[in-house]
Amino acid sequence: MALEIERRFLVEGLDWRRHICWQAQLQQGYLVASADGFTVRVRRASGEEAVAGAWLTLKARSEQPLEAPGLLPEGLVRQEFEYAIPEADAAALLALAPQRLCKVRYGLDLPGGEWVLDVFEGANAPLVVAEVELEPQGLEQGLALQPPAWCGRELTGRHELSNAALARRPLALWPEAERLALFEPAAS
Repeated sequence: MALEIERRFLVEGLDWRRHICWQAQLQQGYLVASADGFTVRVRRASGEEAVAGAWLTLKARSEQPLEAPGLLPEGLVRQEFEYAIPEADAAALLALAPQRLCKVRYGLDLPGGEWVLDVFEGANAPLVVAEVELEPQGLEQGLALQPPAWCGRELTGRHELSNAALARRPLALWPEAERLALFEPAAS
């Protein structure tokens, strides 16, 4: 079992672009997305050779305690099982997936963990989300991490903004007041 330890942030502005080291076009489909957070996702990535491919990923909430100070934010730690699959299988599974989304993912050269940034397309535009994946041994530092200035409101644990939730209920279907509230500047 692998653990995914990840913080997520709403992105404001374009200053993040100077940190790009790679990019890929992602298509994601959700074969299962349960209310308790269990998902089965198929992903196909096209772009630079190092990030192109196809994967089947299972994610679930983690009940495994980690040595960390205090309580961990909900949604910070999940179980993740990811398997490379043939492109043809990914295409067939994507066609079967009832919930899908597309986004451009950028790898970013930043300290503190493995940073990626997703620019959502279609019904989830203009959403832009940065994620930093943390290592269990660096969890305390990851929790104390000061994100770059272009990171706005923290989205860690916001289930309605998980990729599975956005595939099921894209931003375009949100009531206008909810969409506007999402993009309001965070209170300082």
